[in-house]
Amino acid sequence: MLKVKNINTYYGKVHALKNISLHLGEGEIVALIGANGAGKTTMLNTLSGVTPASSGSINFLGESITGLAPDRIVKNGVSQVPEGRQVFKGLTVADNLELGAYLRFCSRESKDAIRRDMGHIYELFPRLEERRKQMAGTLSGGEQQMLAIGRALMAKPKLLLLDEPSMGLAPLVVQEIFTVIERLRRDEGTTIMLVEQNAKAALKMADRGYVLETGKVILEGPAAELLENREVQRAYLGKDKKEIWER
Repeated sequence: MLKVKNINTYYGKVHALKNISLHLGEGEIVALIGANGAGKTTMLNTLSGVTPASSGSINFLGESITGLAPDRIVKNGVSQVPEGRQVFKGLTVADNLELGAYLRFCSRESKDAIRRDMGHIYELFPRLEERRKQMAGTLSGGEQQMLAIGRALMAKPKLLLLDEPSMGLAPLVVQEIFTVIERLRRDEGTTIMLVEQNAKAALKMADRGYVLETGKVILEGPAAELLENREVQRAYLGKDKKEIWER
């Protein structure tokens, strides 16, 4: 579904992504893990067109999306849930969800179809329906994260980019959100690229993973193998060297 080849991305003179290549198959969940500043968010922003690559290629469903504007990339089937949620706090829950379908309204898609999809979001996240007339800025952190995911889904993406969906949330809320993520792949066939601070949880959910360090891919492979990798355990899974070598 997605093929990224030799991508380089800069912030001014800072070389943030260095010749990164990766791929996603249809229906996969692929995790990007790494320390803060490794380039994970930049990778998602590059894929969604928010931070354009300076060189390299991005192909999605057999067509180049390299250098396209973010709205064109959304129209092609890629939606991003940004780090920090970034909901429109002065608008209601329902208005936020409708904005997620903005390009569908512009293309004069049936309003009935959009309303059905909004109903599906409410089924995934019942609390959003309870608060549909409430201002997004008054929601809890977990509810705002649900809203950010729902807003992205309203664009009907084939590829969903999730940036730190568990950040700052209580464990029970995290479990609820992760359950929905797994359901999206299992029941709806959504392909997902997941950036997640909880590397263990991400790899347990994912089919494959990539480990980023200072803008480079340093490891890749099946998620189960990365979970057992000693260096990954030491650096990202909270296991010290003594525990690893005693196993």
